[in-house]
Amino acid sequence: MPSPLKYNKKFDKLTDEERELLEINKKSIADFVEQSPSVSDVEYATRNAHAKTYAVIKGEFIIDKNIPEKLQPFFEKGKYDLIIRFSNAHLKVNKGKKDFPAYGFAVKIKDENGDLLANYPLVNFPLFPINSVSIFLKLFTSVNRFFVKKWSSFSLMMQIIKVIPSTFTVSFIKNVFKLWTKRNDFFLSFDYHSVGAYRLGEYMMKIKLKPTSVDKNFGKRLKTKDALEAYFKTDDFAADVMIQLCYNLEDQPINKLNVEWKHSPYIKIGEIRIKRNNLLDPEACENELLSFNPFESKIFFQPVGKLQKLRDEAYKVSRLTRLKMNKLLKYNR
Repeated sequence: MPSPLKYNKKFDKLTDEERELLEINKKSIADFVEQSPSVSDVEYATRNAHAKTYAVIKGEFIIDKNIPEKLQPFFEKGKYDLIIRFSNAHLKVNKGKKDFPAYGFAVKIKDENGDLLANYPLVNFPLFPINSVSIFLKLFTSVNRFFVKKWSSFSLMMQIIKVIPSTFTVSFIKNVFKLWTKRNDFFLSFDYHSVGAYRLGEYMMKIKLKPTSVDKNFGKRLKTKDALEAYFKTDDFAADVMIQLCYNLEDQPINKLNVEWKHSPYIKIGEIRIKRNNLLDPEACENELLSFNPFESKIFFQPVGKLQKLRDEAYKVSRLTRLKMNKLLKYNR
């Protein structure tokens, strides 16, 4: 294989127009979070994405003994502690039985002193339908405003229409079909993906979690939250942690998120293990307020790409507004 392509700040650079749209979007995020208790009919301010927490649990990241030599400096210890949050991607907490299977598997990796190494918010769909920063920001702003009753459904639909052309790729259609066939499968039977790229020192990577030995039909008649709780009462969980490295932008594009990377073999770097009976109270204040902002990670594990760059300020606005609102609401379970 050729040498991996090295990270360059140019992959993250936003235009002046994109920065202006980001400022508008940040205001809409703050507005949404401030009104989220009434939007979701809950007693606390929620995130403005992945609002619904299914479970929070402790785990371990075990480094593979056969990890390639060039990657060994990034994983000096054999084992790292994890805090993991399982969630649904919707902005609103759905209290009904059936959620659309857009799931989140957010991982917080800590060192031996309990300090943060990296946050990785992973999802069960490997692609993102939008490549244009400006289209994404306008859509996300319109979604936030729609939920707080500041924008009509017609305006929202016009923004959605602009997204449709970028969904017509072979990769995207293939993965939509795959998700549809698995729509009733158990949460822990899905693969989970980073979608965008992340730094690995000077290299750039994508991440994939592939569960081992999970029955896709587990808890078929249960709500997702109840199924997860039932699973971890009796079973342990394990998933292989694999990465792809970026070697060239034609086959592994950084700012084109609606296609899969090709000609970059998966490299197993370790395994996530979760032991039974390790669930934490997902509604406890300290767990509900957990942050999985990937820009809080050590610099050599941070996100790469323009759309990824938006997460930095968006996460900060969301978190600060949640903290402010939950203090006012005296949320302290």
